[in-house]
Order: sequence, then structure tokens, then C-alpha cells
Amino acid sequence: MNTNALSPAAAKSQAHLWVVFAFMVAIFSIAPLWVYPIFLMKVMCFALFACAFNLLLGFGGLLSFGHAMFLGSAGYAAAHASKIWGWNPEFCVLFGTCCSAALSLVVGALAIRRQGIYFAMITLALSQMVFFFCLQIPFTGGEDGIQAVPRGKLFGLYDLNDNQSMYVFVLAIFLSCFLLIWRVVNSPFGQILKAIREHQDRATSLGYDTDTFKLIAFVISGALAGTAGATKSLVFQLASLTDVHWTMSGEVVLMTLVGGMGTLFGPVVGAAVIVTMQNYLAHLGAWVTVVQGVIFVLCVLAFRRGVVGEIAHKFKKSL
Repeated sequence: MNTNALSPAAAKSQAHLWVVFAFMVAIFSIAPLWVYPIFLMKVMCFALFACAFNLLLGFGGLLSFGHAMFLGSAGYAAAHASKIWGWNPEFCVLFGTCCSAALSLVVGALAIRRQGIYFAMITLALSQMVFFFCLQIPFTGGEDGIQAVPRGKLFGLYDLNDNQSMYVFVLAIFLSCFLLIWRVVNSPFGQILKAIREHQDRATSLGYDTDTFKLIAFVISGALAGTAGATKSLVFQLASLTDVHWTMSGEVVLMTLVGGMGTLFGPVVGAAVIVTMQNYLAHLGAWVTVVQGVIFVLCVLAFRRGVVGEIAHKFKKSL
């Protein structure tokens, strides 16, 4: 992102984004001094999941109700590679990412032929197929999942059973993927993706193969969601049906909308809010979902742009 080639206004906007990014990095770097590292790693995994989903919905205009299939399938793949094959954690995460990318290529090739609610329903139906596949196939462990997944040693040197080492590993993955999404959004590809979101017919009339661009965006989003799922399975040493269930797809929609759809940092804030609620309101049991529903309704009524979206709109900044 070379700001020298940008207009003064655009360069100033990019400078603001870098300041916010530096602030986010500082928060995640010092937070383990006061907050339980496992909780923070969970936030980062779900923040990456939400950012990946936001790339598809916020910048591509494609609402998927089946993104949990990429999160969960990559989690199973990484857990299996670690526990059964004994792979190093970096290869497990990479393997999970590749598996989710391959799955998203197949799903995307089928789903992008339709638009709107039909696209959403196709992704939901395919996600349910993946869920029942994971429930029935032996290697996933069925309802028990894959438990006691070894974290292993990063590059064969750093033992990730140490939470501090694991935290640095997760933080590096999250920041790397966040910067990748940032680069995609601000690339010519990202601009075309936004044009398709705003007016697909006009983009087609300009000579762009819109289906190809949407498929590429779907694969990138699915692959990064898989990265989040693979990392999460190593953090919690567990791959279960929870991550591939349709309710997880609903949660990532909620995270994106609460934080701010179509913003870079909104999904991170949204994920932090939802995960914090789930963690500190766990004593309420099933009522947590009711509280989430109330917050979602309030967000839609009072903060239609989401938390970050409203802040960006008020100060006329791009976040």
C-alpha cells in the first residue's frame, strides 16, 4: 500500500488506518498481562473468522449462511494432521487452510450461480451436508470430536504447550491474515469486488467476468475462515461439531454486523464483543442467546452501521 501514489485525502485515510492498526497490535500485545491468554486467542480466532466473512459480505455483497463449514472442516483437518499424523503445527494450519480452500472452491462454483437469498440458501444447504458428513464419518469422532489434539512444536523448536508461545503464534497468524485482507480490499481486485457489490450489471457491461471475481473472493474468504478454524483447534486442542454447526454461521454474521459490515476493523470489534458476552455471561446458560438477540436488535435499530461503522461515519474516517 504505497501512499505516495495516492491523493492527499486517500493518503491521510491510509495513515489513519495504520494508526488504528498499530493501536490494535499494541492492545493484543499487552493484553495478556491482565487478560487470560486463552480467552484472547479465542477472540483472535473468531476475529479472523469474522474478517474473512466480512471480505465476502461487506466488500463482495455475498451473504453466506454456511461459512461454519470452512471453520469446522479446517479444524478437523488440522486436528487429524496433528494427532494422527504428528505434523508440526505450522503444517497443520496450512493443511487446514488448503482443505477449506478446496471446499470453498467446490461450494463457490455451485453457489455463485445464484444471487441474493438463493445464494444464501445454497450455502446453508451445503453447510448442513458438511455437518452431517462430519457427524457420520469415523475420523471426526462423531459427537465426541477429536480431543486431546497436541499443539506440537513450532518449526520443531518452540513448544506451543506454553501459552505464551502459543499466543505469539496465534497473534502472528491473525495479524498476517488481517494484513492480507487489507491488501486484497485495497487492490484493484478489491475495487472491482466493490463495484460488483454496488452494481453487478454495470460491472458486467464494463467487461468484467463477475462470476470469476466472486468465486475468487469466496475462495479467499473460505480459506481464511479455515485458517481461523485450524488455529482454533490447536489452541483448544479440540475439533468438534460446534464449529461446523449452522449456528456458528449465524454467530459470524452477528459479529460482522455488530462491529460494522464493510469496515476493516469492525469484525474484530464485533468478535471481541460477542466472545466476551459468551464468556462472561456463561452463567446465564441458554439466556446468552437471548441477550445476543437483544443486542443485535439494538444494534440494527440504533447502530445500523455497527460500532466501528458509526464511529467512522461520525468522524468521517475510513476504518
